[in-house]
Amino acid sequence: MIRKLRTQRDSQQWMLDLALNMRGRVQNFEADTLEVPSRARNYRMFPKVWRKDAEHHEALAKRAQAKGMNASATAHYDHAIEAYRMGQHAIFFDDHPVKKAMCRKLDEMVDRRSLVADYPIERVEVPFDDGKSISCLLHLLPDRRKAPVVIYVPGMDQTKETFPKAAHNIARSRGFHVLSMDGPGQGASNLRKIRAIGDNYERAGAAVVSYLQKRKEVNPKKIAIYGVSMGSYWTLRLASYDRRIAAVASTVACFNPNNTIFTQSSPRFKQMFMYMAGYTDEAAFDEEVAQPMTVRGQLGNIQCPTLLATGEFDPLSPLEDAIEAFGELKSQKEMWVFEDQFHQLRSPPNLGGLTSGEYVLDWLQLALGMNGGKLKKGHKRIAYLKNKGDGPWGDCEWVPPIKAGQAYF
Repeated sequence: MIRKLRTQRDSQQWMLDLALNMRGRVQNFEADTLEVPSRARNYRMFPKVWRKDAEHHEALAKRAQAKGMNASATAHYDHAIEAYRMGQHAIFFDDHPVKKAMCRKLDEMVDRRSLVADYPIERVEVPFDDGKSISCLLHLLPDRRKAPVVIYVPGMDQTKETFPKAAHNIARSRGFHVLSMDGPGQGASNLRKIRAIGDNYERAGAAVVSYLQKRKEVNPKKIAIYGVSMGSYWTLRLASYDRRIAAVASTVACFNPNNTIFTQSSPRFKQMFMYMAGYTDEAAFDEEVAQPMTVRGQLGNIQCPTLLATGEFDPLSPLEDAIEAFGELKSQKEMWVFEDQFHQLRSPPNLGGLTSGEYVLDWLQLALGMNGGKLKKGHKRIAYLKNKGDGPWGDCEWVPPIKAGQAYF
């Protein structure tokens, strides 16, 4: 069998293999941390490496569970879930048997974890088009009290299982329920052929909001959304589409995917998103999907408090895109620029090694008026978070040195 190239840049696969071999990563090559649990010399090894790691943690989790050591079992199931998720994600072909098998294992690990976690985790199916449904995981506070909820919008390379981790749920300690969704093109939605095209994500997100408003555990006036990477794009689009959103955090910027991610960055992004959109014709994808993918012209419709967070040198969303997006917002707004950071903000030195998500959830508490805090009317602030600096709560107000339409670098 001779494979037909789907995109013009598929011929650069050898460069991706070399980068994986040298850096231990399949993307975001600026990061110093390894992305794979053991050495993978080319991309085709990636699913196998992750599957073996998943099987190891699965075995450890089952042994801990059998002994009644639920805390350790939960942590190992978290690892197994992440490993099966990463392994299946690297296979971007419809109905591939290995992908489907790993997705079944992923589902099994999620269900096993729910049995040992120390708070309730529910599977939720939200009705969507043509009798289909959006698959979600609802992480509830232990006492199921009525409280604010955060809808987590995953990135292109994530699924609903990414956040939060049951062994260390950073939302739980801040008083939030969390609903994480497999939006169109992601996880279970891809297996169900619910594609990332048109306004599908906005409509799916609105359906999730409608579902949450009916849950007795949820304060219907305090539904926030938190998106990461490509989720930062979908999050802003959703907030511009649905006025019921009370606050939005759009982080690890990807505000205008049609600008760089499909043209200048790793070929893997376009390969993956064509699969998520259900396209095999690159020219048709460019015209019908990629070209309209921007938040420009939408942000003025957002009425709720909005946080943007980006690395200063993020290659997937140049800083000038973030600055222009911030300028278009008319609501209460704040932007964090992480000095010398790129497209990953997991444990940056700018926050003393804590994840950006911890500070993002703190900001959402302010935006929702939790714990006695609130944002002032007309709030408008850009913060430049220095390496080993004072974080976003310090004296770090910043005026960008460029005007609209100018390149930052």
